[in-house]
Amino acid sequence: MDMARPKPPTFDKVKIVAENRRARFDYHIEDTLEAGIALSGTEVKSLRFGEGSIAESYAEGRREAWLVNANVPEFSHGNRFNHEPKRPRKLLLHAREIDRLQGAVERKGMTLVPLSVYFNSKGRAKIELALARGKNDADKRRTI
Repeated sequence: MDMARPKPPTFDKVKIVAENRRARFDYHIEDTLEAGIALSGTEVKSLRFGEGSIAESYAEGRREAWLVNANVPEFSHGNRFNHEPKRPRKLLLHAREIDRLQGAVERKGMTLVPLSVYFNSKGRAKIELALARGKNDADKRRTI
């Protein structure tokens, strides 16, 4: 029986599409992980053009993980195949990862915050998620 391949310590970010810069200011980042995103064709094209925003978005879920409120604008040449810009998108994670995240959210009152959306060296759209705890105003002042 062979062991699972160890995950690389840093994520393989070739082209960063969207970053959530406020996340590090608003939250204490405890743990980060990489997830795939289930996208339609026009969403991928829109992201490849560098459009998309995760500023107000978050992740949630029970058996499946979903990215909620992320904005991927309609693709300019997508006509009738176009997608809905703010639809919830499924995150591709292993079941035990989802269970671990869900446990932390329920027990410790943490939030799942997307930090960045990017394409890896294989051309796959990925999202960097963080398990985070909200900061209070004093912590935010300390950060500044």
